[in-house]
Amino acid sequence: MNAKGSKSYTKEQLEKMVAEGQDRTDLQRLDAMRDEDIDTSDIAELDDAFFEKATMVWPPSKRQLTIRLDEDVLSWLKSQGRGYQTRINRILRAAMESQNKPRDNHAR
Repeated sequence: MNAKGSKSYTKEQLEKMVAEGQDRTDLQRLDAMRDEDIDTSDIAELDDAFFEKATMVWPPSKRQLTIRLDEDVLSWLKSQGRGYQTRINRILRAAMESQNKPRDNHAR
């Protein structure tokens, strides 16, 4: 363990721990930790100016649909790891927002 109480593991060690069902966190130690024991020195203070500019943003609702994609495109999306549908949505959102047109929330 280092001075901050954390320990480093190799990928192989972590894979073995997961395979053996060992917990990857020390939740009991975290639960027992007091607020004053948490090092927050790297977190900027949030002053009144921050909250004056802050806005609440909710993600838009999702709609289920069927979409046909080229096989190689779908293979590439899935090869990037979990969350290929979220990835499709992000790619389409980036394309939509790059058009610099106001978004119509009522369009279908």
